[in-house]
Amino acid sequence: MAAAWRFALGGLAALALTTGASGCSGTTRGDAGPDEGAAVPNAVERPSRLIGDGSTAETGPQPRQPKPRRLGPGEKPPQFVVFSWDGSGEDGQKLFSHFRAVGRKYHATMTYFLSGVYLLPSGKRELYDPPRHAAGASDIGFNDVKGVRATVAQLRGAWLEGNEIGTHFNGHFCGSDGGVGTWTTEEWMSEIRQAESFVKRWKTNSGLRGEPPLPFDYSKELVGGRAPCLEGQRHLIPAARAMGFRYDASSIGGRQVWPRRTGGIWDFPLQDIPVPGQDFETLSMDYNFLANQSGITKGDPSLRDEWGDQMRDGLLAGFHRAYRGNRAPFFVGDHFESWNGGTYMHAVESVIKTVCGKKGVRCVSFKQLADWLDVQDPGVLAKLRTLDVGEAPKKGWGRFLGGRPAASHAPARKASGKDADKEDDSDGKARKEREVRRTWRAGVRRAAE
Repeated sequence: MAAAWRFALGGLAALALTTGASGCSGTTRGDAGPDEGAAVPNAVERPSRLIGDGSTAETGPQPRQPKPRRLGPGEKPPQFVVFSWDGSGEDGQKLFSHFRAVGRKYHATMTYFLSGVYLLPSGKRELYDPPRHAAGASDIGFNDVKGVRATVAQLRGAWLEGNEIGTHFNGHFCGSDGGVGTWTTEEWMSEIRQAESFVKRWKTNSGLRGEPPLPFDYSKELVGGRAPCLEGQRHLIPAARAMGFRYDASSIGGRQVWPRRTGGIWDFPLQDIPVPGQDFETLSMDYNFLANQSGITKGDPSLRDEWGDQMRDGLLAGFHRAYRGNRAPFFVGDHFESWNGGTYMHAVESVIKTVCGKKGVRCVSFKQLADWLDVQDPGVLAKLRTLDVGEAPKKGWGRFLGGRPAASHAPARKASGKDADKEDDSDGKARKEREVRRTWRAGVRRAAE
């Protein structure tokens, strides 16, 4: 890949500082080598209907998807864990293929947020018309043809293995000078359409017409994303809902409590988790640990093991706080980067190995989590949201959730702008707290810049 996900460390580092400013189900996968993007035996035998220029194809339902069911009366909720990757693409580090193999080994499905420009060769960069920037501009690198081929191979294999392909949008513009936080809903809609178009026309744009298609219709499969630098959610949400998204993962500084909808779609925030050895918490993302440690991507080599251990132990502390407490889904965000010698990649892999095999734990994608939430009794979800961070029911799960109906529910679908949403304002206090934290952090970013 021509350039991986990178940005200046200045202002955004302020996100990571303190709590007030903190910035598996499945079956054994196929044995084909991950570098080739192969995923399941006989995958080429799936019936295929090419779409458009043949970059994508309709091949039927996605394999390896668990069937969600409603909790029974008094049943303890699963402990969901979602590992997600911003700007997913395959370059010389081969971290995409590596973590696909990790997922197969430990029965973890994940969400890969693709940056659309990673499927656009630099020679065709003018095809990208970003809001508030000149055509062909991007704060992350475009790709080359070799990188497009490698990334498509990983996307193809990841989807066939049951993983989700979401979006990290395109140009990764941050800050007050035309960054995503300044965009209107209409500009966000343009960005989403372009992200889809780069996936649906990668063959035409790259000239790789002889390659196999992606085995899915991206317009149907794309149901969620995470905004660059966790900015711009206010105007992104209505755009995302209008474009058929079912969730957004762009919130900043969420607490480890059960999710709710905002603007008609599920809000899956990165969460404040403990920083071992410190008296503050930070977001559950590799970058935020880096910002609290070295502040640069190539820090003191003698401290790298310590930094990685701190992130690993912080993630495990956050996991156990939920697992032994309210069972709120646990969200981990990462990047395919070798920051500080790859210590954060080692930390994440260790956490996947440790938690995904535990009793009652399901390492799933955001899409699969949304599927599960959609079939639950709204009254049960409302009661789960009364549990605070790390709070287990005082008289046990049987008493806490006893007597709730366990009838079936209609299957999940892409969100519609006409759908009613009765959960948005059910807890005004929590909403107000999130807004206060968001406003505070915005001030910290401005001061740092």
